[in-house]
Amino acid sequence: MLKHRGFPGRLPGTDFQFTIRRANPKGVTPLTPRERFRDRKPADKRADVAFMEALWEHFGDQPFERGNLDAGRLSWLFGREVVAAEDPFDPTSYDALLVIDLDAARASFPDIFGGVL
Repeated sequence: MLKHRGFPGRLPGTDFQFTIRRANPKGVTPLTPRERFRDRKPADKRADVAFMEALWEHFGDQPFERGNLDAGRLSWLFGREVVAAEDPFDPTSYDALLVIDLDAARASFPDIFGGVL
């Protein structure tokens, strides 16, 4: 499992995890799209923004390996702002390649992507 050095481990001041320390010995947690409802707590929304901003700063528009990125946090963005960068895609692989969908990310997070062409 690739460890993304320099990537924030969590949202400061909260328990919202962005990375995992080690591979799960029982098997890889699959990535599954989660629906974000309008009535989510402000802290959850801040975690989404911070995680998306960290992805953008760390990887930009280039494909990246899932590695030690937390499956739960990725799943809130997966299928919309973060999509599979390979076909076939294995949602249960730490080696799976992902990429930021700039159009979807720009629509969902205008404060982060407002000036990006």
